[in-house]
Amino acid sequence: MRADVLVVGGGLGGVAAALAAARAGRSVILTEEFDWLGGQLTSQAVPPDEHSWIEQFGATASYRALRNGIRDYYRRHYPLTERSRAWTDLNPGAGWVSRICHEPRVAVAVLEEMLAPYRGSGRLRLLQPYRPVAAETDGDRVTGVTLVHRDHDERIDVVAPYILDATETGELLPLTGTEYVTGFESQAETGEPSAPAEAQPMNMQAVSVCFALDHVDGDHTIDRPAGYDFWRDYKPDFWGDRLLSWKSPHPRTLEIVERSFTPNPDDDPLSVNADQRVNPGDGNLWTFRRIAARRNFVDGAYGSDITLVNWPMIDYFEGPVIDVPNASWHLAKARELSHSVLYWLQTEAPRPDGGTGFPGLRLRGDVTGSRDGLAQAPYIRESRRIRAEYTVAEQDLSLAVRGERGAVHYPDSVGVGMYRIDLHPSTGGDNYIDVGSCPFEIPLGALIPQRMANLLPAGKNIGTTHITNGSYRLHPVEWNVGEVAGLLADFCLARGESPRAVRSTPRLLAEFTDRISAVGVEPRWPQIAGY
Repeated sequence: MRADVLVVGGGLGGVAAALAAARAGRSVILTEEFDWLGGQLTSQAVPPDEHSWIEQFGATASYRALRNGIRDYYRRHYPLTERSRAWTDLNPGAGWVSRICHEPRVAVAVLEEMLAPYRGSGRLRLLQPYRPVAAETDGDRVTGVTLVHRDHDERIDVVAPYILDATETGELLPLTGTEYVTGFESQAETGEPSAPAEAQPMNMQAVSVCFALDHVDGDHTIDRPAGYDFWRDYKPDFWGDRLLSWKSPHPRTLEIVERSFTPNPDDDPLSVNADQRVNPGDGNLWTFRRIAARRNFVDGAYGSDITLVNWPMIDYFEGPVIDVPNASWHLAKARELSHSVLYWLQTEAPRPDGGTGFPGLRLRGDVTGSRDGLAQAPYIRESRRIRAEYTVAEQDLSLAVRGERGAVHYPDSVGVGMYRIDLHPSTGGDNYIDVGSCPFEIPLGALIPQRMANLLPAGKNIGTTHITNGSYRLHPVEWNVGEVAGLLADFCLARGESPRAVRSTPRLLAEFTDRISAVGVEPRWPQIAGY
C-alpha cells in the first residue's frame, strides 16, 4: 500500500496527525493496534488531564472541536436534565480531574465523526487492528513499514514519503534505527535539577491499567485474582502503608495522606470546580475521575455514577515495559494488580462505617470495551523519545527555575501546553516527582530527529527528557504535537523541503508558522502565570 503520509498509531497524536494531513489534501494511511481510536482518551480510559485555561485558550482549534464535539454528542444523544443541558461547560462526569470527564466511547464516536469525510472520500485509509513489526530504511530515510494484524498473521507493507510514529511507546524508533533515549537522563547530560547523577535508561514511570466502576445493589465480587495475596501484602518502601490501602504519598509534598472513598455521593455536578490550580481533586477517589454523574441525567437514566479508577494504588512500577524481553509478563502483572485492587475494594477495603468491602462495586467492562473488564490498553506515561535537534529540559519550564520570566520562548514554537512536571513512581524505586511548571511552548526542534530525514514523532516520543515528559505527555499537548507533525509532512511535500530545512531557514519557518496559525495552532501563550 502507498500513501503520502503513513501514521502508525491511532492515539490522540495519530488521529490529529492523520486529520491534519488529510485536511491538507494528502493521502493518508492510519494504523491502530486496539479496537478504539483515541489512545489515552479511549482505549486507555484516561479522562483528559488539562490546564486551568483550557476553556478559553491553550489548545489547537481542532482539539477544541473534539472537546466541543463531546459535549454536543451528550446534548444530542443523552437524557440530560435541562439544567445540565444548559450548562455551557458541561462536565458529564462532574469529575474533579477535568472539566470534561466523560465516557470513553463518546470520544471514540466523535473522533470517528471527525475522520469520516476523509475515509468516505478515500483520502484516509484506516488499518485496524494492526501493529508495526519491521521497517526498511535507506540511509537516513525510512522507505517502508511492515504491519501485522493483531489477531492473525496477515501482513501489509506500506510505503510513504513521510512516516509518523504516533505509537504509545515509540515502536518505530528501534525498528528504523532512529536514535532515542529511555528513562532518566543524567544531570551531566541535561543540567536538570531533578535528574540523577548517572543515566538510568531502565528507570521509567509506572504504567497503569485503568477500569470503570459503578455501585449498585447486590454482590458483584469478582473471582479472587491468582496473585492477590502478593499485591495485598505488597508495601513499597516509600508508600507509608501497603499499596492496597487508602494511604499513599502526596505527589507534591511526599507526606503520607489518606484519601476517602464514598460511592455515589449526592453532590451537585455544577458545584464541581475542576481546576487543578485550585484543588487537585483527589480527596474523594470516587469523584476524582468520575465519568458519569447520575444527577446530570434525568431520574432513572443512571442507577449509579460511573467512576474511572486511575488511582495511585494501580500504578505498576515493578519493571519497565519498554526494551525488555519480558514486557508482556509485566503488562500481564499490571492487569493482575488492577484486578487485585478491585477485589480488595469489594472485599477488604475499609469503609467509613467501620466495615470492610464494597461488594456493590461493579466492574463496567462494557464502558471500557474489553473482555477482561479493564481498559483495552495500558496507560503508558513514558515513551521512547527521539534524540532531537532540541531537547526540552526541566530548566526550560520549571516554575522554581524560571519564576516570573515564564518558560523559555522558542523561536520555532509550534504550539503550547501547560501541566505540572508530574512523574509517577518509577521502576527504579523512585517516589513521585511533582514540580510546578510555567505555561510552556512546543519547539519544532523537539519534533525533528538528529539524523533521520522523513520520520517524525507524533506523540509522547518527542525530544523531551524523562523529567519534562511529565508535562508534555498529556492529552492536549499530544494532540498538538500530532497535528503539527501532520502539517509539517504536508508542508515539506508541497515545497520539496526537509523538516530540518524548515526549522533552520527563517523564511520557511515563518511560512510554516503562518500555516499552522491559520488552522488554529497557537504558537504563543498570552501573559499568564504557572502553578
